Amino acid sequence: MQIAVLTFDGFNELDSFIAYGILNRMKPKGWKAFITSPTSRVVSMNGAAVDAQKDLEFAHTADAVIFGSGIKTRDIAQDSALLNRLKLDPRRQLIAAQCSGTLLLAKLGLLDGRPACTDLRTKPWVIEAGVRVLNQPFFADGNVATAGGCLASHYLATWILLRGASRPEAEDILHYVVPVGEKEEYVARAFKAVEPYVTAQPVHNLVRQS
Repeated sequence: MQIAVLTFDGFNELDSFIAYGILNRMKPKGWKAFITSPTSRVVSMNGAAVDAQKDLEFAHTADAVIFGSGIKTRDIAQDSALLNRLKLDPRRQLIAAQCSGTLLLAKLGLLDGRPACTDLRTKPWVIEAGVRVLNQPFFADGNVATAGGCLASHYLATWILLRGASRPEAEDILHYVVPVGEKEEYVARAFKAVEPYVTAQPVHNLVRQS
């Protein structure tokens, strides 16, 4: 499983790095998540500079793509030249977005009439884009998922784990990263939020195109 964690200038560190860290715990199984950016270096909303591991075009061939959020997402949503570099297909890819990343899914036409989750600040912009916003932390329909709230990023990671791996593997990884003394509670909450939206179709049966 190759995963593009789309990370733009002004990015929210929690959105990019939590999912990135969790999913890279599957490296022994051949998985790899990459910080994927439109430029060679991006700077977070709090000033942390990060070198891109893959360029934006890597997202075209990735098995899964995660849109993080950030303080410049509204500007990115109006940058047609940048958005035109993204050629994604939910028939053959898992596509997920967090908070203001949901606005980018809407602008790219990837929600296709689906309701979605986002954060409270972004909610009016997503509604303006014609999307019905849900008052819940996670929602998925087919191969497209959205989450709202920075700490909901592990729900996106859980969804990708359940779609591309087994439930025991997902449980083992989540159990390792969640707080000591609250592990069962945290893992149960993640599965409760995500499992109702997990389809029976495994990721390796997605339509692959050359």
